[in-house]
Amino acid sequence: MLILVGAVLALFMGYPLVFHYFLSPQEGHRGGFGLGGTNSTGQVPTFESMGMRSDLIDPDTDPALYKIKGTTGQDLVLVFSDEFNLDGRSFYPGDDPFWTAVDLWAHGTGDYEWYDPAAVTTSDGALHITASEDAIHNLNFRSGQLTTWNQFCFTGGFFEVSVRLPGSPQVSGWWPAAWTMGNLGRANYGATTEGMWPYSYDTCDTGTLINQTNPDGLGPISALQSGGETVFNDKYDTTSVSWLPGQRLSACTCSGDDHPGPTRSDGSYVGRSAPEIDVFEAQVSNERGDVSLSGQFAPFNAGYWLNNASGTEWQGYDPTFRINSYRGNVLQQSASGVADTNQDAYELSGGTFSTYGFEYVPGLESDGAYITWYLDGKLAWRMNAAAVGADARAQISARTIPEEPMYLILNLALSSGFGYVDFDKLTFPATMSVDYVRIYQPPDKINVGCDPPNFPTADYIQKHLEAYTNSNLTTWGNTRDVGGFEQDWPRNRLYSGGCDVEPRKYPGRERASATAA
Repeated sequence: MLILVGAVLALFMGYPLVFHYFLSPQEGHRGGFGLGGTNSTGQVPTFESMGMRSDLIDPDTDPALYKIKGTTGQDLVLVFSDEFNLDGRSFYPGDDPFWTAVDLWAHGTGDYEWYDPAAVTTSDGALHITASEDAIHNLNFRSGQLTTWNQFCFTGGFFEVSVRLPGSPQVSGWWPAAWTMGNLGRANYGATTEGMWPYSYDTCDTGTLINQTNPDGLGPISALQSGGETVFNDKYDTTSVSWLPGQRLSACTCSGDDHPGPTRSDGSYVGRSAPEIDVFEAQVSNERGDVSLSGQFAPFNAGYWLNNASGTEWQGYDPTFRINSYRGNVLQQSASGVADTNQDAYELSGGTFSTYGFEYVPGLESDGAYITWYLDGKLAWRMNAAAVGADARAQISARTIPEEPMYLILNLALSSGFGYVDFDKLTFPATMSVDYVRIYQPPDKINVGCDPPNFPTADYIQKHLEAYTNSNLTTWGNTRDVGGFEQDWPRNRLYSGGCDVEPRKYPGRERASATAA
């Protein structure tokens, strides 16, 4: 169960935002701060006139695969698929009905590469994302990220992807991943994710507040001290458990403030966010390939420890499974299990494909909610909602297994924020290949679309369209000269003055007392 700490400092960061309220980004020694391009909204019209498919299910998917069995033995039916059999597809904004390749720098994770739509294409029955050593926008590397943001989303079900990983299982450095995020946050568009990622919370209490502290900033003790229970906070020189700015669209939001809804019968808002569940993030440990199978959560348990009092809140099944030594840091709590990959399913080792997947039921423990992760069709590990249940020490309530409409993300990155990058041994170019993507859901719980009535997103996105289409905007309320969107933060009624204070451009109480010790 041991993973070498030296090789995995800041490992499995999921999508670690660097908030300008608390941290200043540090320039990497191999890249500069090239500014991102502007994408389309993803609101794509029908494509029949262009000779492209518009049905959610790819006609190339074998009908024998239209139905499978889920974790509990229930039937699941196919609701979306892409077999990537058509050669030469383009994923520039507006070119595909379901996918868009972004044109930007992943500032939040300080990546070495620039994401360029030209790095993503299809041939020989697969999607290919290629990382190359090419100078572009003051960076030295080019790669790709493909997403279905605001084009295709799903809520609940099974997401499976067949992948050949880049490079070799013996050489560390590549960060290939397949993952999902709630549609209210657009990955790498920092203004949209600040105060949204990685929250998955629908209670009005301390968990919604800045730094996860009480309104006066003086407690609870776990918020001030339990962050020191992990070495992954050493680089921040803090014992605080959280440096998040608070949940921007929380259940504590004052009536009439900027919130996408919906509202409850008492007029209060449902807590909204941009949660994350990862199919996999691949790395190399001790010259052997493995994957993190994870979900990212906020607010955080004390010390980032998952609940497991009964021994059934989470369980491993793969013979190589181990709970990740990385539990989180001031930016996220990571519910992560690690398991070995098929060592032949790499570009330079065997060349075969492996399948990775997760199935989830949204909600709380009372809803029977869970996430299960699969490797090559076999159960790797399971996390029940109780694992992120209430934590009295942290004075927070239960987090939800994500209920937001989730979109798909496929990318190949290069970042020392994820793991050790062995530039001397990496071979360029390197390609992550995807044979197919398939989404299944219970026939009585089919829920596809990015704007479901109980978790709407369309009006809110349209209202704040610039934040969702300009990756140079990295914070919600700061001024333009530092990348801010200059919007008011919704007021949180738990703070002094509650809903009677004037709205401000920053979260929480007065700035003078806005950080925990």
